[in-house]
Amino acid sequence: MYFCKVKTNKKEHTKKALLTALEKSLGVVTSACKIAKVGRTTFYQYLKEDEEFAKKVKDIENIALDFAESQLHKQISEGNTTATIFLLKTKGKKRGYIERQEIQHDGSIKSTLIEWKPPQEEKLSKDATDNSTTLSNQKKDSKSIKEEQDQEKQ
Repeated sequence: MYFCKVKTNKKEHTKKALLTALEKSLGVVTSACKIAKVGRTTFYQYLKEDEEFAKKVKDIENIALDFAESQLHKQISEGNTTATIFLLKTKGKKRGYIERQEIQHDGSIKSTLIEWKPPQEEKLSKDATDNSTTLSNQKKDSKSIKEEQDQEKQ
């Protein structure tokens, strides 16, 4: 029992060290793991298994994004044209500040009907004549076979 509790405390201590290092590295996992002397695999295992740890990591990621946005706004206020353009391209899309065309698929399906055209009249009538000739020949053959069978019976 005591061994299990020590192991749990060590895990919690490692998680706390990772969170502190993650804050210092502004959310960069590799740097945080080096600072805390923990493998990246261990970090991602904690992230997957511990919801509270995952929530704290997410909060740190949001803090890092807030910091980056504040730096961007600082550069814009200093007259940095590139920073201004970047902000407009990313945050101003709804107002038309985009360089490329973005296509949204609305899920509708377009179907096209293909019109069937019958074969030419001349060919059709020739085929019909051929078919009727074949059919009458088949009837004659079956009649003659029947007649032969009747004659054999007598």
